[in-house]
Amino acid sequence: MTGQTLRAATRSSPLARWQADHVAALLRRAHPGLAVEIVPVDTEGDRRLDVPISSFGGKGVFAKEVQAAVLDGRADFAVHSAKDLPAVTVPGLALACVPARGDARDALVGSTLEGLASGAVVATGSQRRRAQLSALRPDLSFTELRGNMATRLSKVPSGGAIVVAAVALERLGLTDHLSEVLDVDQMVPQVGQGALAVECRADDAATFDLLQAVEDGRSRRRVDAERAFLAELGGDCDLPAGAHATLDAGEDAGVLRLDAFLAESGEPGAGSARHSAAGDDPESVGIAAARHLREALG
Repeated sequence: MTGQTLRAATRSSPLARWQADHVAALLRRAHPGLAVEIVPVDTEGDRRLDVPISSFGGKGVFAKEVQAAVLDGRADFAVHSAKDLPAVTVPGLALACVPARGDARDALVGSTLEGLASGAVVATGSQRRRAQLSALRPDLSFTELRGNMATRLSKVPSGGAIVVAAVALERLGLTDHLSEVLDVDQMVPQVGQGALAVECRADDAATFDLLQAVEDGRSRRRVDAERAFLAELGGDCDLPAGAHATLDAGEDAGVLRLDAFLAESGEPGAGSARHSAAGDDPESVGIAAARHLREALG
């Protein structure tokens, strides 16, 4: 392995760089002598901070330019937040591995949920988060939130809160900002939240094999079930939908349980439903949950 270098494409934000560096460290540990070069990529989602993501393509805008760097040969593989990937893999790419997953839960910064006064403002750009918080606290009002984590932390509304992924603050060493981590029973997370997804070219068997060394089988099965759920709904990461898979203790072949949420919109009073599905096959479990919720909402 001495002398071999792989190039890793990633968004250029501090969190994305942490993620790429983490995967690089895992690869070097698995393959002593392997070098990994980080290739930062500016994405449309990072450049256009003045409008909601849903207005120009959904969360896939955070992935497509990073994926393009792999497809056109500027990089050998890409490291994504799994929650930013559309559920259907782009032609020419393969989801090579999912390393061990971090905390999937959402969190509040600024106030606990109970501590928010009636009418308090909560900042979030996620329709999924708005829909579920509206169900828990119909009195809350919402405003848009975009930007990297430093920008988001600077925009906590007076007397209000922002919603973030708990794992993001953990990875950036900012857990002292956490006011409350919301249990999955309160708020079903985004598909893939807390997990990393590593893609390479579908025809690059050598890189695929190297990346497989950092695959975590249990995390992969959980993410596959959640992605199958989203794919059945249409594959758009910006849907007001969430899913969280867990595995029974034991080997990779343990029974999967998927807790899923779907809303008609992120607006207060919009119809919504939750459902739990279980089984051995990740794809079947995800599809079953999606079909049940779609039928429940008509």
